[in-house]
Amino acid sequence: MNQKLRWTPWVVLRESLFYALLVGVAIIMALPFYWMVVTSLKPDADIFSDPIRWIPQRVTFEHYVKAFTLVPFSRYFWNSTVMALLGVLANLILGSLAGYAFARMRFPGREGLFKMKLASLLIPGVVTLIPSFIILKSFPLAGGNNLLGQGGQGLLNSYWAIVLPGAAGAFAVFFMRQFFRTLPDDLMDAARVDGASEFRIFWSIYLPLCGPALATLGIFTFQAGWNVFLWALIVFNDPKMSTVQMGLQSFSFNHQTDYGPLMAASVVVSLPVLIVFLFAQRYFTQSISFTGAKG
Repeated sequence: MNQKLRWTPWVVLRESLFYALLVGVAIIMALPFYWMVVTSLKPDADIFSDPIRWIPQRVTFEHYVKAFTLVPFSRYFWNSTVMALLGVLANLILGSLAGYAFARMRFPGREGLFKMKLASLLIPGVVTLIPSFIILKSFPLAGGNNLLGQGGQGLLNSYWAIVLPGAAGAFAVFFMRQFFRTLPDDLMDAARVDGASEFRIFWSIYLPLCGPALATLGIFTFQAGWNVFLWALIVFNDPKMSTVQMGLQSFSFNHQTDYGPLMAASVVVSLPVLIVFLFAQRYFTQSISFTGAKG
């Protein structure tokens, strides 16, 4: 009887309108990506055709060939992949360690330190560009520098210039701390009674339960590392260290843009983030719901 009441004409109309709205929003959100893919497959003569052709009359892959031959895009792809993966690894390890400490360990000044870490999220990234650049350039015993950080270029023009400034981001610490607070205290108490060390409790008991949170944090961190542009433009002046986002600018020169190869390169650049999300999406909603369960 409840089932019959649920599917009244009004409920059917409401549900139909709701899903129609969702489909409409999905189409609007997917339209730019569809146009990017279609443009990358069109010949040059059809890209600016009038009227607009939403389905290409002739499919060509010449723009994809140009994207990897006009510029060393494979090198840029490798650079972005290495830096993004190193950033993910650093944030997963350091973020989970710090999150566990703030959530489960008792030490003087814990709340104050966490609030300071959390407050750093309110500082615009542009404000820290110059201090971070000076620190990296003056890093001791790196890049030809002496012990006082002078004489060389420090960590500039290296992968560490991208990885280290965000190796233990405030968001990663906050996110993992919130997830650790949702886990039961009984596991930790039982392990301590058995004589397990604090690191053993973290590594063998709590960390294996953090799969959803680690997967979600990995998605966010990989996306941020993959899309880095302004900071890479500041710390890299060696063309061999360019990222894919910097490489996309190579298709615009002399106030002209080669839209075919640019769209082809943009499709290739978008694929890694989409693939990572598709493989880890089942953990995404679960981890978000967990991290909001406790304050």
